[in-house]
Amino acid sequence: MESEGMLVQSIYYGRIGSEATETLLETFGREGSFLLRDSETVQGAYCLCVRKAPFVHTYRLVHSADGWCLQQASGVRLHGFRTLETLIESYRRVAASHDSIPSLTEPLDKTQLQHMSPGQEFVYMETCGSSSVC
Repeated sequence: MESEGMLVQSIYYGRIGSEATETLLETFGREGSFLLRDSETVQGAYCLCVRKAPFVHTYRLVHSADGWCLQQASGVRLHGFRTLETLIESYRRVAASHDSIPSLTEPLDKTQLQHMSPGQEFVYMETCGSSSVC
């Protein structure tokens, strides 16, 4: 993850589960807010999670010989990108007109969670160090 750009580093939440992801996006996000987390079921894959009321939509990002791509529920892999950042930025530009993914309008930057309003509580903990493989 260190080789990725600032966007990916700021929205990567590591090994958090789907329930924690939904809570984060529902509590701190708005329509189109998104984050990146490790896949709970596929090692080495990531999940791009997007808030589009009334749900949080999750898309698996997998790496292949063609680079990073979004894997559809049917298992079909779409166009490959060299980096996760390039993939996310590409979908940010075209998502509004693309039927398969909601608009990615607002990254849920994990550093912004440190500046919550008084009275708000949320525990965020990464369970993997930067030198280990999750």
